[in-house]
Amino acid sequence: MPYVESLRVFARVVELGSITSGGRDLRLTPAVASKRIKELEKHLGVRLFNRTTRSLSPTEVGKTFYDHALKVLDSIDNAEAVVANYSGSPRGVIRLTAPLGAGRRIIAPLVPRFVEAYPDTRVQMRLSDRVVDILADKLDLAFFIGAPRDSNLKLRKIMDCRRVLCASPEYLARCGVPQTPDDLLSPDHNCLLLRYPRSPEYFWVLETDAGPRKLDVAGKFDADDGDVLTDWALGGRGIVNKPRFEVTQQLRDGSLIEVLPDTPPVSAIFGCLYPHRKLQDPKIRQFVDFVIKNTARLADTGRS
Repeated sequence: MPYVESLRVFARVVELGSITSGGRDLRLTPAVASKRIKELEKHLGVRLFNRTTRSLSPTEVGKTFYDHALKVLDSIDNAEAVVANYSGSPRGVIRLTAPLGAGRRIIAPLVPRFVEAYPDTRVQMRLSDRVVDILADKLDLAFFIGAPRDSNLKLRKIMDCRRVLCASPEYLARCGVPQTPDDLLSPDHNCLLLRYPRSPEYFWVLETDAGPRKLDVAGKFDADDGDVLTDWALGGRGIVNKPRFEVTQQLRDGSLIEVLPDTPPVSAIFGCLYPHRKLQDPKIRQFVDFVIKNTARLADTGRS
């Protein structure tokens, strides 16, 4: 449906502010995206965007058309979901996001298997350790590790995600092995932190006999990519707080050593969020069910 696809291109260009970004989001080249916009303007007989060498913004009629285009696209998506329910075969695009570590190790390997099982589906995956706005970014699913804050979305828990503090043998030989949580606050130790704008992880919470204890740990450097923190830990740069499944192999081969095993970090939730209107979309339900079925074995990963 060329006209519908042109509507999708138009909507994403409005939302992302450029033809290049809108096209890229839909896996189209800038040339193809630009052609779709021009065809749409020709069909409507109006100019939808004000263009300058530095900016692109919708015209007044473009803004009005955008509001109506969203309703049309939502209606089409809902209609396809209803038909898919009758046919028993999910179809269409699934747009999802996931944290880097979980996305690479859990979700990415499952995507080809899901599409092979349901060949009428396509999956577009974005990986980022930053918090994303699932509604603003027009995503169907957002996988997460932690405690979600948006109560306007439907939450589906996949598993409890056990965490571990660990460091390399080189680091522990040089700086000493922490014996109590208080040792983490010593200037002798460097804690590797996952930080980015609006990051919730500026502190660590450990399980103790007296209950959860919040520690305002500090370090000499941080990153917004969890895998970078792992690489730094492997390089002897500090102590890292990781989901256990992400460092299972390193713990087994001894390149990372668990520290403070009697007071581990509080477990987090590995789950997914999606808009309530997606509850009836079979491809969303099927994909989440598929992920849950194939990740149950990870719940106990790394137990000693």
